[in-house]
Amino acid sequence: MKHRVLAIVCGAAVAAFAAGIPAHAETLLMKRVREERGMNVPHRGMTMNQVEHRFGAPQSKLAAAGGDAPKHPVINRWEYPNYIVYFERNIVIDSVAVHASAGELGPKSQ
Repeated sequence: MKHRVLAIVCGAAVAAFAAGIPAHAETLLMKRVREERGMNVPHRGMTMNQVEHRFGAPQSKLAAAGGDAPKHPVINRWEYPNYIVYFERNIVIDSVAVHASAGELGPKSQ
């Protein structure tokens, strides 16, 4: 069933391309995130103390998640103006851009 749906979607895309239908261009949040990879953000392996010392105090520290089982470590999240830093316990695992502008597809600010 999945293959049939995929074939139909691919076929429709090829048909639209062949018919010369103009595409509607939008900026994806993912594209901006790739461009922002060069930003100075906390990197994997930094501790909470190192992040706070180098980047200052976060705008907010979101509620921790997980920690209910050994396979589910505590995940902490700190919000900065342009990104959120994710920690496993107290070590950075990732920094992610969070706010999509009006012309971007992706998570909107709340």
